[in-house]
Parts: sequence; C-alpha cells; structure tokens
Amino acid sequence: MIRTGVTGIAGKMGSFIGLLVNEAEGMELSGALEAPGHKNIGSDAGLVIGARSLGVAIMDDITKAFAGCDVIIDFTHPDVTMEIAAHAAKAGKGLVIGTTGLTDQQVSGLKKLSKKIPIVFSPNMSIGVNVLFKAVSLLTKLLGDAYDIEIVEAHHKLKKDAPSGTALGIARVIAEARGVKLNDHACYERHGIIGPRPKGEIGIQTVRAGDIIGDHTVLYAGNNERIEITHRAHTRQNFAQGAVRAARWIKDKAPGMYSMMDVLGLVE
Repeated sequence: MIRTGVTGIAGKMGSFIGLLVNEAEGMELSGALEAPGHKNIGSDAGLVIGARSLGVAIMDDITKAFAGCDVIIDFTHPDVTMEIAAHAAKAGKGLVIGTTGLTDQQVSGLKKLSKKIPIVFSPNMSIGVNVLFKAVSLLTKLLGDAYDIEIVEAHHKLKKDAPSGTALGIARVIAEARGVKLNDHACYERHGIIGPRPKGEIGIQTVRAGDIIGDHTVLYAGNNERIEITHRAHTRQNFAQGAVRAARWIKDKAPGMYSMMDVLGLVE
C-alpha cells in the first residue's frame, strides 16, 4: 500500500488528487495539508474532497500531516514547495511536484535535495503533454533550423505566472534538441519595430483570458509550409491523473531528479 500525502487538499487540484488517490488500487490517502488558518483545518479530508470519512484530519503542520506517508504530492506555490521538499528530504519520503513558477535557484535547490530522495518534478503532469514533449523533440531534430518555431500558450485570467511552466518546458525541449541554450534564443515578447526575426529564435507567447484550463500550440513555420501541434486540457483532472501515476511509480525508486518522461518510459 502506497501511503500518500497531498498538499493543498481543499483546493481544486488538491481535491482532484485526493479523490484519485482514494480510489486508486494499492494507494491510500494518509496525509492532508492546508495553509495555516484555512477553514478546513481539523476537518476529515475524505469529507472535504467529497468522499467518505477517511479518519485523516487536515493539518497545517507539515511534519504531523505527513508523518505516516511514503510519498507526498505537491501542487502549491514555489515557496511552499521548497518547504515541502526540505521536509521530504529530511524524512526520506518520495516527492511528486507539479508546482510551476519556480526560479532557477529553486530548481537547483530541488536537484540538491534529490540526492537524498526521489523527486518527480514536471512542468505538466498530463500524460498527453509529455507525449507532446517527445513529439516536439523529434520534430525539432528532423526539421532542423530551416523552420521558425513559436510556442503559444493560453490560460485562465487568474494564473499568476507567465509563461506557463509547460510552455517553458516545451521551449527547453526545443533548445536541447537544437543543441543551444534557451536563454540565448528565447523571445517572450514583441513590440514596436523589431526588425527581421533572428535566426534560431524560439518564440514563447502568452495569452491570459477567461477560464481557459490550458492550451499549448507549437508552430513550425517553413517557407512553403507549416506544422502545428496543439494540446488542450479540458479539465484539471488529467494533471491529477498524471500526478497519481507518478506517485505510484516513484515509490522505492533510488534518489534522483525524475520527470514525467521517466514515469512514462519516454526517456531514450
């Protein structure tokens, strides 16, 4: 039995994940965390997420909330994620992270902690998006530098970070496939008289509107044709499904930094 803890259990993503963990064969919801002062502190996590009573109280203390857990799933805020990661490393628990907006310094911090525990960290837990990553890598290598590449991402108007972690993940895949550094070729905004497009530029454009869950399009434009690949998330549940799959996969893995590509067996 994989005893699983979930952060932000009363939120949209946390409750989705909690329900899937509760329903998954060989897994059980054994820990639930919320922010200090949250109205559901002390409540039964099962009832809060819309399941039966599980006898698991929602807590605001990381150590107490996850004392009986093997794996922790975290979709919160970068600063909270780093606290969770530090605790997991100290307690020897596997960690699945779907939080976006982490700085390069924070990601470096996670890599150091992954020397002690297994961590699955992915900008997008969706199985479909990770297949998209693989397809983008292959297409970029096949098409070479004769095609201009643009990434267009769209999310709801309340999303705090931009570009999305997924868009940045796609851009990193493209840069790696081209053998270049993303920071040397990324273009996040265009305005005014910009002149001809620089060779090798990787465009990353952001849309924020309405209640869009998450759309990502990768455009390859040649002189006589173009190829477009699009992934659209219909609900947040696909992210939760991927996170639960990662939690099942990571138990008993050796310490290290893994991605959903590892979970899905897509790493060459």
